[in-house]
Amino acid sequence: MSVVKNMWSVLCGALLLLGAAGESIARQNPQEKRKLRDNDRAVVESMLHDMREAIQKYYYDPTFRGVDLDARYKSYQDRVKSAETLSEATRAVAAYMAILDDSHTIFLPSPYNFRFDYDYRLQLYGDQCFLTDVRPGSDAAQKLHAGDQVLKLDGYSVNRKDLEQLEYYLRLLAPHRDVDFQLRDTTGNQRHEVVTTRIRNWPPVYPRSFGEFQDEMDKLRHAERSRHAEVGDTLVWKLPTFTAGEENAAPEVTLARKHRALILDLRGNSGGAVSDLRFILGSLFDHDVEVARRISRKEEKPMVAKSRGSSAFGGKLIVLVDSRSASAAELLARVVQLEHRGTVIGDVTSGSVMEASLYPYAYNGVRYAAEITTSDLVMSDGKSLEKVGVVPDILVLPTAEDLAQRRDPVLARALELAGQSVSTADAGKLLPYEWQVE
Repeated sequence: MSVVKNMWSVLCGALLLLGAAGESIARQNPQEKRKLRDNDRAVVESMLHDMREAIQKYYYDPTFRGVDLDARYKSYQDRVKSAETLSEATRAVAAYMAILDDSHTIFLPSPYNFRFDYDYRLQLYGDQCFLTDVRPGSDAAQKLHAGDQVLKLDGYSVNRKDLEQLEYYLRLLAPHRDVDFQLRDTTGNQRHEVVTTRIRNWPPVYPRSFGEFQDEMDKLRHAERSRHAEVGDTLVWKLPTFTAGEENAAPEVTLARKHRALILDLRGNSGGAVSDLRFILGSLFDHDVEVARRISRKEEKPMVAKSRGSSAFGGKLIVLVDSRSASAAELLARVVQLEHRGTVIGDVTSGSVMEASLYPYAYNGVRYAAEITTSDLVMSDGKSLEKVGVVPDILVLPTAEDLAQRRDPVLARALELAGQSVSTADAGKLLPYEWQVE
């Protein structure tokens, strides 16, 4: 069972479960606007049928939040039948799933037989979107700069409400070779750039040999590994995902116990496995804590993190979050607040907090999947974080100039709270973002 939310993480998990996709859809260039063939239309009609079936069978709410699935199904059937391109047809399937307005219920289309590498990272601060990192040596590096505010992406306005769906469209439904940016730089000047995306002939799930597959996955794990920095008697622990497993998290917890304060950096952490969440929470409390109540279609039961007792960290705790902190990361931050265990600093989190499972399907050799919310998660205060997120105790937002100069005012504020005097510039050098090795 997982509470993973990040689209890339969801995609990787889906692809590893599904294996290679069928020829008729997976090998098509997503930017080709060829006419939809009859056999392709049959596949997409099957996709739509299976998505409805998955919701009916597995969705946690038997009333489907008041949505008339059958009436909507007929409407989207008509869209698929009238679609002229494959992209248009698959977007109709995705739109059908979106009617529930649920962060963890999505359509995972058949994967392309190549991979798009976007050489830039976007981040919302408040309701404004900024470029935070650009891969050196890429086309993006010639045109984009950290600190640029993204006003429009491919013609769409970028804001907190719509960015997730926009990224879902660009990364899963219709990856783009050329992405259009409308930008505002740190001086206030606006400009327009078109950035060319790098395309690989095969993604990690289509290896030419097992060795190549293993090598690619090792690179991904390295990029998502836990890292730490010691500042006096304070440990800064950067945890990018809850997928490392207990054996990999335990050394960081042991190290934390040698320090007076721990800053747990969950910025950009998209969530992960419930088992990892429970272990880390149990490593921060001297007593068992209820993470949330899991409400499924058939039952309601508590999700509890058992304390590691004398092996738990008992010092000062500070948790960092941002708009990309999602799912399990949000649960941890909120538990810390509700239990008065520490201080949460940063930006309001994603508000993507449900529990979901993956359901694979296939038709005529084409593989695809549904991710369906199987449980709602209600915190000990009786409230859900879905569509709300965690409001930090101390709101700290980097400015465009901070991003351009690689300054980190969030971490600097946390270090100050821990009793350390570190400039925003030096804080930005402690655990900078690392691109996945090519």
